[in-house]
Amino acid sequence: MISKQEVKHIAKLAKLKVAKKEEEKLQKELSSVLDYAEKLKEIDVSQVEPCFHPIEIQNVTREDRKSQKSKVKSQKLLDLASNKKNKHIRVKAVL
Repeated sequence: MISKQEVKHIAKLAKLKVAKKEEEKLQKELSSVLDYAEKLKEIDVSQVEPCFHPIEIQNVTREDRKSQKSKVKSQKLLDLASNKKNKHIRVKAVL
């Protein structure tokens, strides 16, 4: 079982505030997760081929390309802008 000190350290790394009441509960839950991970280490997977995804699928994507319509829309937008520089619309800094 992991210690309460380790629970506090994990919470700090995760940038979580943990109340005193929750520490013991988290201690048990995190310990059970680690115990389960140890059980998984016992499984022999030497005969299993590595895979990235269990289902054979392919992404269907289109090629990125500029269309004539986008050039016209961009020019209309630039024409409407009151403050512009070259082909860019100038805006106030957003911080």
